[in-house]
Amino acid sequence: MGEIFNNLLRSDESLFLNAEFLDFDYQPKIVKFRENQQNYIATCIKPLLQRRNGKNLIILGKPGIGKTVCLKHVLNELKEDFNNEIFCLYINCWKKDTAFKIVSEICIQLNYKWIHNKNVDELLKEAAELINEKSAVIVLDEADKLQDQNIIYSLLEELQRKCLILITNDTGFLIGLDNRIRSRLLPDVLEFKPYNSHETQEILKQRIEYAFVKDVLEKEAFEVIIKKTLEIQDIRAGLSLLKQAGEYAENKSSKKIKVEHAKEAIASLVIEDLDDTQETLIDLLKENSGKSKTEIFKIYEKKEGKSYRTFQRKISLLEKNKKVFAKEEEGDSGKHTILEYMD
Repeated sequence: MGEIFNNLLRSDESLFLNAEFLDFDYQPKIVKFRENQQNYIATCIKPLLQRRNGKNLIILGKPGIGKTVCLKHVLNELKEDFNNEIFCLYINCWKKDTAFKIVSEICIQLNYKWIHNKNVDELLKEAAELINEKSAVIVLDEADKLQDQNIIYSLLEELQRKCLILITNDTGFLIGLDNRIRSRLLPDVLEFKPYNSHETQEILKQRIEYAFVKDVLEKEAFEVIIKKTLEIQDIRAGLSLLKQAGEYAENKSSKKIKVEHAKEAIASLVIEDLDDTQETLIDLLKENSGKSKTEIFKIYEKKEGKSYRTFQRKISLLEKNKKVFAKEEEGDSGKHTILEYMD
């Protein structure tokens, strides 16, 4: 066979062994470079094993640096070793952002099925009766998306032996809590720092080993992806770029993932997400640069009718691509985030 065809994939060949390992939600057996954080979380939970209250904890850090993966790893070990003693309840507040949704989800995870025609207080009472027979770790991920923070107070009041863990990328979350909730919560604070260059490379190498056929990813292509991942400071972006670069290479029947495929993946990562944002949101940011995030969202919501979640995702992407700068400022009503457009 000629040299040209030697470099082309046949229809029954693939560069991937298992693309699932490039999904950010995949739970590796070992969470590299987060051992100290895992031990700290375990220390906060440990008093529950002596039938005492655990320490409440707020976990801070940017998106895509392993907060949720690390926490879920600890919970999985806890379930394996102490399932008969401790309930492990995880709720994502993006999806469950009201008191009723949160308490309903807790009931579902407790296998309590008589939810219909009951209000929040009734459901919380039923859940508390079940939980108080044991102990509970309750995780509220994306806690800054809660529409009503009073659910935090209610959980603290109704549950006897618990460890409440709140995960957020909002550094002003604790200060923004109602004084009554903050004084009742009395949390420890654990901050996750972005992965450095060495850590980023090792984490992506670990996933590459399981996801791709050996030696299909060229060194130069990997270096391009590492550079972009460090620039964005988001491991999720690195995993996405690896997967997309592999798919682009396969679509072109290439037996290697080359620099051109990595660059194509990077270009699509930005263009795909920013394309529909540029005309409306960037113009809006130009016109309202220096206003608070809340003020700008209200204008955006009125124009586009989009949710805060969509708005936040686009703002985060614009931050990563250095199109907008967000800074915290103290005002009469507390801390708020100012958005400045970067020309």
